This record gives sequence, structure tokens and C-alpha cells, in this order.
Amino acid sequence: MKYKVTLNGRTYEVEVDHDTAMIVDEYEAYAPAPAAPAAPVAAPVAAAPAAQAAAPAVTGNGETVEAPMPGTIVNVLVTAGQKVNAGDVLVIIEAMKMENEIMAPKNGTITQVVTQKGAKVDTGAPLIVIA
Repeated sequence: MKYKVTLNGRTYEVEVDHDTAMIVDEYEAYAPAPAAPAAPVAAPVAAAPAAQAAAPAVTGNGETVEAPMPGTIVNVLVTAGQKVNAGDVLVIIEAMKMENEIMAPKNGTITQVVTQKGAKVDTGAPLIVIA
């Protein structure tokens, strides 16, 4: 079998036959020229059904609890106006087939629930606002 191996900018063509290796050819490796940037594609007039809606804006006063990782909201365990204690579970996010509990960072009252069950969130997305 023949293999091409690049090591320190040099490319070696190696042939392996019955547990012995023999260099067949050696040459300078080169980097291909960078491709020209693609022309921007015009945005479609109507959003595709699979497109995700923009996240609701944070309007509540207080400390915003953000998603620590990208994932899918499995459950929202609090509602606006509810009193919570530090360490209470607010939201459960599924990330990489694991459910992660997002807990209240302090005692307070929920002023806004920004996310909803089934929403896909990125790292840093606002979930809950606690005052």
C-alpha cells in the first residue's frame, strides 16, 4: 500500500509491503492558494419553516440567568412572580444527551421567564430573570 505523509513541510510517499516500509518519493509540500470569498447569498423573503424564531428580549428587572452551554430546553420549572431560593432548579437543558439543571444563583422573585420548553439555546442565551 502507498501512503503520502507530510512532516515539517515535506511530503513523503511511502510504500508498505509485508511489514517493511520504503520511501518511494519525496517532495516539497505546498499550501493551496486561499479560495476567493463566496458571493453573499440574498436572504429569502419568507423564513423557512425550520428557521428558529428570535429569542424574546429581556424586559424584566434583575439578574439574568444565562445558558451555560448550547442545548435544548427540556423543562422550565418556574413562572413569573414565583419566589425562589439560591440553588432551586429553574430550567433543565439537554446537552449531549445529558440533562443539566440550571439553578438559581440567589434568593429572589422571578420577574421574567425568557425561554420555553423545546427551545434551542446557545451559550449565553438568557433563560430567566431574577430580582
